[in-house]
Amino acid sequence: MSAIEEAVEVLAGKSIAVLTGAGVSTDSGIPDYRGEGTPRRTPMSFRQFVDDDERRERYWAGSHLGWRRFTDAKPNDGHLALAELERVGVIRGVLTQNVDDLHRRAGSARVIELHGAMNSVLCLSCGQLFSRDDIAARLTESNPWLDLPDDVVLLPDGDVDVRRMAGFTIPDCTNCGGMLKPDVVFFGELIPKPRFDAAAAVVREADALLIAGSSLAVNSGIRLLDLAARLNHPVVIINRGPTKGDNRATVRLEAGTTQALAALAESLKGA
Repeated sequence: MSAIEEAVEVLAGKSIAVLTGAGVSTDSGIPDYRGEGTPRRTPMSFRQFVDDDERRERYWAGSHLGWRRFTDAKPNDGHLALAELERVGVIRGVLTQNVDDLHRRAGSARVIELHGAMNSVLCLSCGQLFSRDDIAARLTESNPWLDLPDDVVLLPDGDVDVRRMAGFTIPDCTNCGGMLKPDVVFFGELIPKPRFDAAAAVVREADALLIAGSSLAVNSGIRLLDLAARLNHPVVIINRGPTKGDNRATVRLEAGTTQALAALAESLKGA
């Protein structure tokens, strides 16, 4: 019996909660922090962003350059397979560590973005939310000299590496003048409790947990795996490379998520 067949046997007839990581989006052109062959990179922490003007300027410059390339990414067959499984009632919801909005764009309706989404921007003073497109337009207007090189290398979370650019202007909150930050969880920040509680509720409602494209190196994933284990849910893990949950997987697939999720969807729709 193949690993896919084992996974189908474990998941057939069950209500499934799905946890996804960066590996689900690599086939859409968005790189992974921890994938095989990925250069070691430490993302900016929340404290660095808030406390260091130079780092914050460089972050916004790089993020702005990457944003246009990031938004060109399209859902792949893995995203579409999960949306179809939700549509036919197999999946209870998608809990994602990704910030790229590709699950929603693929058609998934119940998506909990554990680490937020890059398409919105938050004021750290008053809590006002802004569309990232609106902020991008303001950045372009304030920094018309800033252009996107054709050979720019996109990094995870829609960023690119840039040197400090003298005179780069970062927009303030139009409501209170406060500091703006993409509405994503930076290193050193905690996932908002209501958001994690909503994700945990999906796991409790389900009969099984499917983990796709996550090494489970981030605490949010491990906590949801722990919850599934306490509930005695079977766990299927699909990932290229080892994960921190491999020893607790009922079935472990060493595979790319796009093809594996598409194959699972074809089998589970009729199960």
